[in-house]
Amino acid sequence: MRSPFARWNRMSYDAPAELPLEFAAEFPCKGSSMIARPRPGLRPGLFLGVLLAAAVPATVLAQAAAAKAATVNGKAIPKSRVDFVMKQQAAQGAPDNEQVRKLVLDRLINIEIVVQEADRKGLTKNLEVQTQLELARQQLVFQSFLQDYFKSRPITDEAARTEYERIKAQRGDKEYKARHILVEKDAEAKDIIEQLKKGGNFADLAKASKDIGSRDRGGALEWEIPGNYAKPFADALIKLEKGKYTEAPVQSPFGWHVILLEDERPLPIPSFDDVKQQVYGGLQEQEVQRIIKDLRAKAKVE
Repeated sequence: MRSPFARWNRMSYDAPAELPLEFAAEFPCKGSSMIARPRPGLRPGLFLGVLLAAAVPATVLAQAAAAKAATVNGKAIPKSRVDFVMKQQAAQGAPDNEQVRKLVLDRLINIEIVVQEADRKGLTKNLEVQTQLELARQQLVFQSFLQDYFKSRPITDEAARTEYERIKAQRGDKEYKARHILVEKDAEAKDIIEQLKKGGNFADLAKASKDIGSRDRGGALEWEIPGNYAKPFADALIKLEKGKYTEAPVQSPFGWHVILLEDERPLPIPSFDDVKQQVYGGLQEQEVQRIIKDLRAKAKVE
């Protein structure tokens, strides 16, 4: 059964980056045999992340290089880079000791060697590579902005509990198994109802439905809560008795429906503690959309 809170997927703004995939096998973490892989589309890959370091202003790099962990062909690998990777791993439960730091530094040296060779061959000047670098830079800055925003404006327990109660009330305590036939015109729906009254088979009549997702299943829909349907459809559905169909066409933004209620059952609602992180994530997502909307309203977009 689908959780009534399924759409509230957690968003995390804890850290702007994770250990690159190539590091993953080296460091076991608590509760897992391997470090979690980076989320696709959110963080740059291994080489992309290192190439981004080359795009940082020289003054910043100079300050960071003051305490260097190693040099490769005269170019410093700052200790701060090792510290950053270790900080991310500590957040994942990995140990912070000399052995792990040595492994991290060794990988960073290998990466620097390959990046320098790629730079020598002019690959970092490639337009596609430059585009990826810029996109990755923007993603990192975007994540850093959100991290900073929610650090000073965290979602409160009170707001999360209020949102939980709102969702719970909206979703109700029942879910329904229904069939429907969707047609273009009111007259077509009335004709189908007349055929049903004469003993017509609902599944057979559903073959004429506009809903290509359900017509091959005799109009059958999955178990759903009313809130996931268009309001006119939901209102008609919850008034039906099991085994009955609507005796008047139901209009929605999609067309005209004939609805048959096959079954209904109680819908377990998880406790607040069980879905707390999803609710927090949902509120964060709403806040992010509000921020973007406000900033777009002030921006000059041509």
